[in-house]
Amino acid sequence: MTETQARADIPALKETARLLRKDIIEMTTKAGSGHPSSSMSAAEVVAGLYFGGILRHNPAEPKWPDRDRFVLSKGHACPVLYAALANTGYFPLEWMDHLREIDAPLEGHPNYLRVPGAEASTGSLGQGLSIGVGMAMAGHMDNKDYKVYVMTGDGEIEEGQIWEAAASAAKFYLPNIVWIIDRNGFQQTGSTKDVMPMDPLAEKATAFGWHVREINGQDMAEVMDALEEAKSYHEGPYCLICNTKKGAGVSFVEGNFHYHGKALTVEETHRALLELGWTAEAAKYAKG
Repeated sequence: MTETQARADIPALKETARLLRKDIIEMTTKAGSGHPSSSMSAAEVVAGLYFGGILRHNPAEPKWPDRDRFVLSKGHACPVLYAALANTGYFPLEWMDHLREIDAPLEGHPNYLRVPGAEASTGSLGQGLSIGVGMAMAGHMDNKDYKVYVMTGDGEIEEGQIWEAAASAAKFYLPNIVWIIDRNGFQQTGSTKDVMPMDPLAEKATAFGWHVREINGQDMAEVMDALEEAKSYHEGPYCLICNTKKGAGVSFVEGNFHYHGKALTVEETHRALLELGWTAEAAKYAKG
């Protein structure tokens, strides 16, 4: 059974990223909480993974043993994951109307026991790459050909455990793991350069034994070219550094760390959806 979707063209994938941003904004606004900006920076990469023919997966069989795995280590950005899973058919779209509600499955961080398609319960930052290395080692030892894709934030990689996992992937020469760094430049309390600069990041990952490529993570064509290269790379662990903008797509959210853990107001949602071109949806949030 193979369930890799055919690659969509770049304009279609841009539209998908725009759809994901709409869903992110709407679900966090309805919840009155969440992390919209950290989700929006990852929209192009997640669109490429789930809708661009990169992941081999089957929404009807979330536990299919030969599926590729995607671990969202920056679990607070789960709205982008939920939007992708809902729009690929893992669960009903209506679930997104109940983000963070008591007894609803879509929690503030992914719970793999409750969300079909979520590969790991994440949210404690710094642990996702270790989980991914374990999955990749298991697949390699079992002669499986699946790939494991792990997305971390750039603030998250200040955690020491990240680099222990990075060293392990190189030591075991894992050919089936892709580490995606969503480098949006901010974390909860400010810019990553002010809190804990990690430059030169590409050189650090290279020194840890990873093949490294750095791209504009908001350029859909660049994203797809890099993801396809990562998918076909089998010479060891692959690291993709995606330079992105926190809150990408909405002018007053972009690069504004005050939206790190704060939903947009109803009025702001109206403005944001208009900027994104979702006129009819924006009307639902208009005053009067």
